[in-house]
Amino acid sequence: MSPPGSTAPRPFPLLQALAVTAVGIVAMVGGSTLLVLRSGLSLRPQIAIGTLLLAVPALAALAIEPGRWRAVHGPRHATGRLLFLSVLLGIALWVASAGLLEVQSLVAPPPQAYLDAFRAIHAALAPRNLGDALVSVLVIAVLPGLCEELVMRGVLLPSLAQAWRGSLAGPIAITALLFALIHLDPYRFAFTLALGLVLGWLRLSTGSLWPSVVAHLSLNTLTFLVAPYVDDPSQAYTPSPMLGAACLASGAAVAWPLLRAMRVSFDSPRADS
Repeated sequence: MSPPGSTAPRPFPLLQALAVTAVGIVAMVGGSTLLVLRSGLSLRPQIAIGTLLLAVPALAALAIEPGRWRAVHGPRHATGRLLFLSVLLGIALWVASAGLLEVQSLVAPPPQAYLDAFRAIHAALAPRNLGDALVSVLVIAVLPGLCEELVMRGVLLPSLAQAWRGSLAGPIAITALLFALIHLDPYRFAFTLALGLVLGWLRLSTGSLWPSVVAHLSLNTLTFLVAPYVDDPSQAYTPSPMLGAACLASGAAVAWPLLRAMRVSFDSPRADS
């Protein structure tokens, strides 16, 4: 319910939200391709610019219609407790995702070319000092957490939910599928799809965009920080499905009660930010 005298937040009309999302995706994919082929820039600015291009149409639309911002970030205030639980959720999701990839390797092991490319990216982003590490975290974790959540769970999801006017499963599933597709990574498709489902549910159940942003960037930060210590490029990749199953189960076991604890009843009074 809304406080007296307040108005319900108005998401972008669905066609406008779809157009903003589509233009952002085209800009990100096209711009990233051009940067790789012609810019001569190093990996960090390539990733940063490509990620920002995804968000530019959404930011332009919000600049034109700033009244839509309340629907984008959500009608409820994200408390410190909620954001702390979001960090814990991001850690739990990282553990579950690492386990999922190991279990997946039983039926679809990563090709050697994929592993080589993944290791090359992490080698290029390896920090030489603290400042370098902060720049890498900004590029790998913070910008994707902000830009991808702004577009997928900020602009598109509320518009789909309003247009759907029924079960929220459909809008969450659509944005999760699109979220997985824009990563252009078939091997991690199952992981990004599952992550998109969780983040979509989190966005709608908490009434705020910020928990999904914080959980997303926490997961990405942990991936960047831990990867060099769990992957030895000099050794052949050997799947550990039993360990993976244990990680998947334990990560899910921690994530589930966190999600329940973070859920806000939609019948409770709003704390508008």
